[in-house]
Amino acid sequence: MQNTSQKKKILFIDRDGTLIIEPPIDFQVDSLEKLEFYPGVFQSLSKIASQLDFELVMVTNQDGLGTDSFPEADFWPAQNKMTQALENEGISFNEVIIDKTFPEDNAPTRKPGTTLLESYFSDEYDLENSFVIGDRWTDVELAKNLNAKAIFINSDDNSLKNEKELTKRIVLRTTSWSEIYDFFHLNPTLF
Repeated sequence: MQNTSQKKKILFIDRDGTLIIEPPIDFQVDSLEKLEFYPGVFQSLSKIASQLDFELVMVTNQDGLGTDSFPEADFWPAQNKMTQALENEGISFNEVIIDKTFPEDNAPTRKPGTTLLESYFSDEYDLENSFVIGDRWTDVELAKNLNAKAIFINSDDNSLKNEKELTKRIVLRTTSWSEIYDFFHLNPTLF
């Protein structure tokens, strides 16, 4: 068994609403015109990637990707442009995990399910000192299901009702990538 300090820690990072702005009308980034980065993501995530010892994994639900209502040909140009722009700033993802199902499918592959993340349930990884960064309760619930911590990018106070069990997983609630960097930079003993 590996020593905990030698195990890899992961930042599981949501895409829409976290790395990029989620379009409020159809919730699909299906064109380059809709691609808009979350404020501060380049500067802060670049520092996190270069200064801290985390692997980065993008985990995203893309409702119905590949269907007539969300063709893959519309998705990939924006996705590829986004990952290239991030890589240009030193932000590279070890893996990009995309679930294409709809919420009503209740698929175990869809966040907060962990089926697509099973490779991280091994002695190689320190999930207890890993984080899920996202803007929805499914991201916080994913943190719970992984036995990780959650950073919740959300300012909607109404979303706190009836979520007391999940709230315990949240170590930081913010709308600022700068605050996320400061959290990691100022609290190195927490992970």
